[in-house]
Amino acid sequence: MADILSIGKSALAAAQVGLSTTGHNIANASTPGYSRQVVVQAAAQAQYSGSGYIGQGTEIAGVTRAFNEILARQVISSQAASASSDIYASRLGYINNMLSDASAGLNPAISDFFSSVSNVAANPSDIPSRQSMLSYAQSLVSRLQSTSNRLNEVRNDVNTELTSSVSLVNTYAKQIASLNNSIEIAISSNGNPPNDLMDQRDQLVTELSKQIKTTVVPQGQGSYNIYVGNGLPLVIGKSIMSLTTASSPTDPSRLEIAYQSSGKSTVLSGNSLPGGAIGGLLQFRSESLDAIQNQVGQLALVLADTFNAQHNQGIDLNGNAGGNLFNVPTPSVTSSINNNLVTNAVVTSQIVDARAVTSSDYRLQYDPNSDPANPYKITRLSDSTVQSFSSLPQTLDGVSFNLASGSFTQGDDFVIRPTRNAATNISLAITDAKKLAIGSATLSAVANTTNTGTASISVPPPGSTLTGDLGLTYTTGVPGTLMLSPSTQPVTVTVAGVPTVFPPGSPITYTSGATISVGGLSFAISGTPGDGDKFTLSSSGPSDNRNGLLLAGLQSQGTLNNSTTSYSTAFAEMVNGVGNKTRELKINSASEAQVLEQATNAMQSESGVNLDEEATNLLRYQQAYQAAGKMMQIASQLFDTLLQLGR
Repeated sequence: MADILSIGKSALAAAQVGLSTTGHNIANASTPGYSRQVVVQAAAQAQYSGSGYIGQGTEIAGVTRAFNEILARQVISSQAASASSDIYASRLGYINNMLSDASAGLNPAISDFFSSVSNVAANPSDIPSRQSMLSYAQSLVSRLQSTSNRLNEVRNDVNTELTSSVSLVNTYAKQIASLNNSIEIAISSNGNPPNDLMDQRDQLVTELSKQIKTTVVPQGQGSYNIYVGNGLPLVIGKSIMSLTTASSPTDPSRLEIAYQSSGKSTVLSGNSLPGGAIGGLLQFRSESLDAIQNQVGQLALVLADTFNAQHNQGIDLNGNAGGNLFNVPTPSVTSSINNNLVTNAVVTSQIVDARAVTSSDYRLQYDPNSDPANPYKITRLSDSTVQSFSSLPQTLDGVSFNLASGSFTQGDDFVIRPTRNAATNISLAITDAKKLAIGSATLSAVANTTNTGTASISVPPPGSTLTGDLGLTYTTGVPGTLMLSPSTQPVTVTVAGVPTVFPPGSPITYTSGATISVGGLSFAISGTPGDGDKFTLSSSGPSDNRNGLLLAGLQSQGTLNNSTTSYSTAFAEMVNGVGNKTRELKINSASEAQVLEQATNAMQSESGVNLDEEATNLLRYQQAYQAAGKMMQIASQLFDTLLQLGR
């Protein structure tokens, strides 16, 4: 009877464990990271008797969780890739919306400004038109500044998000290490895995993979070693390494990720930390944000410099030579914090040829150890092209590199950013509408439209001076003559190198192609004039718009990238490139999200709790419990019967 009672007791205990486990599954059906638990039941060792081996009931071998390590790795990998793609796509999407805005983008501001230049060229003496041009110029400057400032805000947001993600990584690392310790203690004490603790740890690993690429290497006694990025140890059993943020050695405003181990901190390259929010942010900043802000700055710099160059060739309403319309920012130069402070080399940079300027940043390094003959290395960071030089100054891509003071020491490192802050720092240099140089500094030379002959007049060379107009009238004769009006100075006519001087007010003999010099002018009339034909030399006046027309024509001229691309085309290409990249990233993000969903579903199909299945298990264990109870009741009744027989 004792055997039957013992067997019934073991069955009752097994059913009770099954009911508890099933209830635990049902209670945690919605718990993130929970894996369905399964009772492992085995027959107790049978006892031999004269009639053979008689069973001794059942025993619980353990409670395991339905966990597939391969599927878990797929989820972790997909989670990191999906998080990276998603954050890259969302950040670039914001910039795409900003640049492509039809009303707030840069293109409308550029078009409005050049339309105002055309309006002034059409009516150069009109002060309201000139004031309107200054207003649109200020609007263009403000729009460039606003665009660059918003990109700087995005850059600051990246810094903030990196700091937050690094903090989460370190928090998860501490919690995983703590769970490693608890799991090891639990397994070593009774040999059974603490399923709930292991689920909690796996959920932390999944959360960690949202922040950075994560690799799990299971160890003995249930411990995990966690590696992040391209193999950096983060958790080794109970030991913890950590990440932190640090200012870039060559850019204090730029946060980089550093790895801390054994009391040492090492700044990591963006390529060593792929995946997750951190990888997506670093990739977004290095591949897109830097390039876009540099391109906006390149547009601002080239537009300002080329417009200034043409504006300087004109004459304003006061008769003075034109100055700069825009204040053009100089390149930004930052030295590495690791440079030798004793020799204190100071590097400066200037824009030499704006049309040749690219949107790239540059690194200047001093390395005589590798090449004593050419110790100065300038790297164009956009394509990693390296050029070595024996001395400074040097000019590359329209940008000069010069040692202003101090001296170089082995390993000195500088980063030159010609365009990064150009749009932020551009400003208007003129506030007086009369100082807009719409007139041309070059004299005009025209033949009267009513002339009957075929003669033409040449334009005096640049630098020639003239006050008012100078008229010339041809009179047929033998020889034909020209009369100047006004004629207050002697005139020199040079034929075949032989000069002839004519007194003021006297007719001068006409010879086709002869050089005529009077005052500060030299010109020639060639061809056969008709009797009474007239020619006029004029200086710039209130109605002169020749330089204004040239300024307006800059809009469609090739000015960027070695004079191959216009302002509008360059901006359109940038917006188009950002739009295409945004679409590409959205497609990749959707694809990665689908892969993650499939991996998660595959894991849930094995590890997730199915309430219908658990309800069935409840009924099964309930029936087993009732049957075991009935068995014990029968055993008790049989025992009582035996007792009664013995009286």
